[in-house]
Amino acid sequence: MKKRRLGTSDFEISEISLGCMSLPASVEEARPVIETAIEQGINYFDTADLYDKGVNEEVVGECLKRYRDQVYIATKVGNRWNEKGDGWYWDASKEHIEEGIKDSLRRLKTDYIDLYQLHGGTIDDPWDDIIETFETLKKEGLIREYGISSIRPNVFQPFFERSNGISNMMQYSIFDRRPEEWFPFFEEKKVSVVTRGSIAKGLLTDEWKKRVEKVDSYLNYSKEELVSILEKIEKEFGSVHPAAIAFNLSEPAVASIVVGARTKEQLLENIKAYEEAQSIEDTSFIKTITKQEIYTDHR
Repeated sequence: MKKRRLGTSDFEISEISLGCMSLPASVEEARPVIETAIEQGINYFDTADLYDKGVNEEVVGECLKRYRDQVYIATKVGNRWNEKGDGWYWDASKEHIEEGIKDSLRRLKTDYIDLYQLHGGTIDDPWDDIIETFETLKKEGLIREYGISSIRPNVFQPFFERSNGISNMMQYSIFDRRPEEWFPFFEEKKVSVVTRGSIAKGLLTDEWKKRVEKVDSYLNYSKEELVSILEKIEKEFGSVHPAAIAFNLSEPAVASIVVGARTKEQLLENIKAYEEAQSIEDTSFIKTITKQEIYTDHR
């Protein structure tokens, strides 16, 4: 497993990382997935305090505690469950972040978080307070670095212009090329992108023919367009899944692809595609048959 530097940090993270949101809510079921990830060279694990109302962090913390000095743990803050527990709301206040880090550290069974991410954001957020709070947590040794998880330019742009944040977790794939508009900005700021949604809900795996039958469209693509593009990719590269992995990793701004897996088998499918992607040297063909959209709704 190759590694890439995350932003300006000294973190060398695996090109494939494990998105823990899909993990089972029990340690016994999740442990085989996490241990397989480690065996395969994955050293970056992404979770959030929102997932399973904190249970996901507890499971991840328990499974990783014996490997703590070998891995990077990333979690997120900013969403709060309501009193009924049937929904959540946004709270990026200093008080909530300070309370959130304590809860995450406890659940993750660790003294520090490698990467603490703001889990979204709005144009009305108190950016100076947020950034100051992250910087204080860093000075106190509770977090090593911080970043954001956002697809909204009017959120992540001011964040990176005013902070020392090192990463943005955002949706990026063959079918969602909107982040490309901002890759030069990220490279200028020495910010790394960690991608999610990179296999487009399974449409960019080798089971795409089954998956595409269940959808009418995906983002700005009709079913007919999806089929046409996927057929061309399969013909050009022999397989869709490795091409999707190679496509994301062809971008210098991208540090890692976060893949979700509920089972060991699902994870190994992604690892296999990653290994096959190593032989793909040029994915420029894909950009000639897909759309380059921009974030017109979120400026």
